[in-house]
Amino acid sequence: MMKLAKTTLLAGLASLAFAAAPAPALADDPIELSAAAEQAAFQADRETILSMAGDFKVTFDMRESTAWMEGYDPLEPKLSGGYESVRVIEDTGTKIVLQHLLVVGDEENPYVVKHWRQDWQYEPEAILTYEGGDTWQMTAVPEAMRAGRWSQTVWQVDDSPRYAGWGQWETTHGVKRWRSNWTTRPLARRDAVRDPIYDRYVGINRHQITPTGWIHWQDNTKMMPAETGSGELVPVVQEYVLNTYERFDDYNVAAAEAYWEQTADYWEAVRAEWDEVAESNGGIRIAQQAQYGTEIAAKLLELADAIKKGETDSDDAAAQAVALIEAGTARSGG
Repeated sequence: MMKLAKTTLLAGLASLAFAAAPAPALADDPIELSAAAEQAAFQADRETILSMAGDFKVTFDMRESTAWMEGYDPLEPKLSGGYESVRVIEDTGTKIVLQHLLVVGDEENPYVVKHWRQDWQYEPEAILTYEGGDTWQMTAVPEAMRAGRWSQTVWQVDDSPRYAGWGQWETTHGVKRWRSNWTTRPLARRDAVRDPIYDRYVGINRHQITPTGWIHWQDNTKMMPAETGSGELVPVVQEYVLNTYERFDDYNVAAAEAYWEQTADYWEAVRAEWDEVAESNGGIRIAQQAQYGTEIAAKLLELADAIKKGETDSDDAAAQAVALIEAGTARSGG
């Protein structure tokens, strides 16, 4: 009887101790900070995002690993690289826009490719998410997940949408990082041109600051619609992508600067038109093609090149670009 009573007492004390202990914080819990701590975190986040600007030698390392579909053989790893100048083209305090400019060719004959763009928005109410096919939709960010967090929206070379996600900048084990929620994106050119069985990626993105730059790594599951026609998505293969940005300026940085100086007004008009379409329609629908992304991407890039060559001016090129976007989104029912 005494033994039973002692056991019951110990169990009761253990239960009380467990109940009194604070619950472990979850990665996706709402963020609750004092006003001073919130402001300090906000400023630190801004400095981190702005630190991704600069001149870099970049390595793109893409590897299919685990097959989730019977009979699928993962592709050989794909490794490439180049030089990128990343510039802050907008900073309102709560929104920071970074434009990537890829410089290819040699020192004497450089060619600048307007590459991807990343928009960072503090405490976003909605993001433009990829729904599959030719459709992106404005989607509300859960209210509990807004405070203290940033969204990252990534845009393609023609400033059409690619994907968006939200997450928190935090320091873990001494490493500063941002991790997204699960995001869906259309196929990148490296896959789209090979006519694969999968048609989209669902993954998590991480941006982490290093002593010499930063890394962007992706944990992607390549997905396809089920052959049953049910509309369900099924996994095909896992892919790990590590993009490494190392500070480096021993390339023709001046070429990137000159390109942006000549074409910045044109691309500002293009960005504004995409924003107008998204706002007016609650999203964007635009037909895609494997080689460039959208079906109008090649023409939008050619117009920028024409400005650079002096063959047209920004206003005329922008008017043509706006007409192309309007026609392209109207045909797709945007």
